[in-house]
Amino acid sequence: MRMAGTNLQLLKRSTTAPKMGDIFTMKLPSGDYLFGRVIIGNAPRHRAPMPQANLIYVYRWRSKSPKPEFSELKANNLLIPPVWTNQLPWTKGYFEIIEHSSLAKSDVLTQHCFSRAPLDSSKPTDFVDEVGAKLSHRSEPCGEWSLVSYRWIDDRISDAVGIPRAPQS
Repeated sequence: MRMAGTNLQLLKRSTTAPKMGDIFTMKLPSGDYLFGRVIIGNAPRHRAPMPQANLIYVYRWRSKSPKPEFSELKANNLLIPPVWTNQLPWTKGYFEIIEHSSLAKSDVLTQHCFSRAPLDSSKPTDFVDEVGAKLSHRSEPCGEWSLVSYRWIDDRISDAVGIPRAPQS
């Protein structure tokens, strides 16, 4: 079932906070599943754009089965840049945790990069890592240093897989 305003279909709602290493699934309107992973869960404010933010990866690999091919869930196989989000994608049921596995060094990008818009628009954009420390330059994939909604994630996934964005409700 798809909710108005999203392409992602509802799966299973959860009140359990996602944890680092959790692997989750999402379902597209085609019936294909996408997969993601929590890289940082429930981050403290001084290490994230907002308190209790979750840094996630969404992988390019799709399947007709809700069980992933773990060899495809690699940091060099991302569908969209790393994203900071809250717990709503899980509590609303758009993301469903299907497994937990400790993160290996190879599961995580060597360098995270996020663009951070300056308060003064006359200044250039900063680039920061996953804890907000300033980087000397941009590296790819580069996400945004902000907390984004499940709707924002849905739009970026839709763009990346080549389907029209869901209409605003």
